[in-house]
Amino acid sequence: MKLAFCSNGIKALPLSSRIRGFLLFSTETQTSKPKKIKKDTLYSRVIKVGNDQSVSVVPVLDQWANDGKHFTKNDLIIITRNLKGFKRFKHACETSQWLCNQRYFDPSPSDIAVNLDLISRIHGIEQAEKYFNYIPKESQEFPVYLSLLNCYANSKAVEKAEALMNKMKELGFMKTSMAYNVMGNLYTKVGQFEKLNPIMAEMRKEGIPPNKVTFSIRLSGYAATSNIDGIERTIQIMEAAPEVTMDWNCYAIAAKGYIKAGLIDKALEMLKKTEELSTGRKRKYAYDSLLALYADTGKKEELYRIWDQYKKSEKLYNSIYRRMIGSLLKLDDINGAEKILEEWESGNKSHDFRVPNLLVAVYCKNGVLENAEMLVNKAVEKGKKPYADTWGILATAYVEHNQIPKAVEALKAAFLKRRSGWKPHRDTLAACLAYMKQLGNAEKTEEFVRLLGAPGHMSINDCEKLLDYIYDKQEESKEMSEIDEDSMDSDDENVDETA
Repeated sequence: MKLAFCSNGIKALPLSSRIRGFLLFSTETQTSKPKKIKKDTLYSRVIKVGNDQSVSVVPVLDQWANDGKHFTKNDLIIITRNLKGFKRFKHACETSQWLCNQRYFDPSPSDIAVNLDLISRIHGIEQAEKYFNYIPKESQEFPVYLSLLNCYANSKAVEKAEALMNKMKELGFMKTSMAYNVMGNLYTKVGQFEKLNPIMAEMRKEGIPPNKVTFSIRLSGYAATSNIDGIERTIQIMEAAPEVTMDWNCYAIAAKGYIKAGLIDKALEMLKKTEELSTGRKRKYAYDSLLALYADTGKKEELYRIWDQYKKSEKLYNSIYRRMIGSLLKLDDINGAEKILEEWESGNKSHDFRVPNLLVAVYCKNGVLENAEMLVNKAVEKGKKPYADTWGILATAYVEHNQIPKAVEALKAAFLKRRSGWKPHRDTLAACLAYMKQLGNAEKTEEFVRLLGAPGHMSINDCEKLLDYIYDKQEESKEMSEIDEDSMDSDDENVDETA
């Protein structure tokens, strides 16, 4: 393709022989009433593709270039960054790869580093390694190595990260704290806290000054191991260091360590400092942490005080309601949690079912199934749609209370609402399969099996074998990769965070 260059971008001259035989977007028909015409940009076209990650944005990029539309390298960088912010990682990866592969621009090491990170997120660490090996040696600069190190850290691949770190030392890349911070964060994640002091010692030896991130990582290690002397010494060093600006998170980390060690008074001192520094754009996150930490101290009055402060000064989000309800439930204050839920229901615009799910789960755990049913039914009557895990919670409770027919119906509802990644509790599904087998109703059995996702002609016995195989493989995979269970607690529902 021939290119016509201009001062701030390029235009691709269209080739009639390569006109694509499809249109991605409909055009509005002209009416007598004038309509406001929205500016047609590459960004707007990519955003219009939506959240469906099975739909590629590459045809949109190709179409724009083939039509001779103007675009710059910075346009693609901004699109990639925003797609990442929207958690549309596959689309971000496609845009980044398009930037690096289409030869309209020469990708910088930073561009390649972003692409490497996204490949790792979408396709896994092995594909990221293959891509790294494909990168020309002259482009394998520090940002690219640091990106691969981050990929290893995110995958908790300690040995590979350490080997790469040694390679970076050989290449003379260890001139700042950045790579050391990545390794420190990795060691903290995997619980190898004993390796944090050697990192600090090596940095001192090489004359590399630690920054706030370095100290925060070390502080987290001390907090996780309840090393009170280490916590206090690190806080003192940070407060005295002119290059370190203390923020709310530093004191929140220290508070966690004190709470874990049972030193509630010291924890409260740190939390007061956390409050004092809870300003600016990060205020929402600070208050979210404060609610959790005050719940951990057992100080219910402080929890309500923070909640009242937040309501007066901040916009209320579904996530903060979840945190407050969860904190109250941690303190066994079910009545308080119910009142907060009522407050949320009276003002919410989008019904994020993860909020009532907290009480549904507690009701089921306490054997008060009628309360759980009432909560779900009331929402359904208002036109709200429970998530798959809502029905899954109910199904498990029904099985535990020997109400198997209800469990079957709840699982059916869950299957109809399920998204990728959700699966029912194994024992719950097994009990429902056993019940269907005992029932001997071919029509109902076929319907249940079809909802399960198996072929309609598959027998219950075959389903049970398939169930064993699937769950055994999943457990084996879970052991091998040490999956963080916290990431699987709830459906990945696309909901409006505004309450």
